Amino acid sequence: MAWAAATAAALVVAAAVLSPASVASASNAEGDALYALRRALKDPRGVLQSWDPTLVNPCTWFHVTCNRDNCVTRVDLGNSNLSGNLVPELGHLEHLQYLELYKNNIQGTIPAELGNLKSLISLDLYNNNITGNIPKELGMMKSLVFLRLNDNHLMGPVPRELTKISSLKVM
Repeated sequence: MAWAAATAAALVVAAAVLSPASVASASNAEGDALYALRRALKDPRGVLQSWDPTLVNPCTWFHVTCNRDNCVTRVDLGNSNLSGNLVPELGHLEHLQYLELYKNNIQGTIPAELGNLKSLISLDLYNNNITGNIPKELGMMKSLVFLRLNDNHLMGPVPRELTKISSLKVM
């Protein structure tokens, strides 16, 4: 009898862990992070109009690409006439590989939380109005190959931590 109760309890736990709700929860966290970006940006062309936080996940939003597990891997918003600030919540997109926000009018600083993007291959923020220093935390992005920050108003030295990213080819 105790064995049957233990087996039933294990099945309940397994069902909870493997349920679509747990997958949706991860996707909703990504949706929340992207929606925080949407709220921080002015969008005169309406390119972010499909970014609806009430949807199950952001994989149906325009300019967002997901993998087969419905995890966000790419955000393509280059040359979209956006203005405003980057948000620290972007650091929650743990599967993100490409963040393309070049040729906009983004102001403010680069959030240090972007350093949490361990899967990021390309960070394209060139040709904006970003100010401040390049965060040393970007050196934690060990998959980074392309880091394009030119044509902004950045100050200070390039952090030494960036020189330790062996995959980095373009900076």
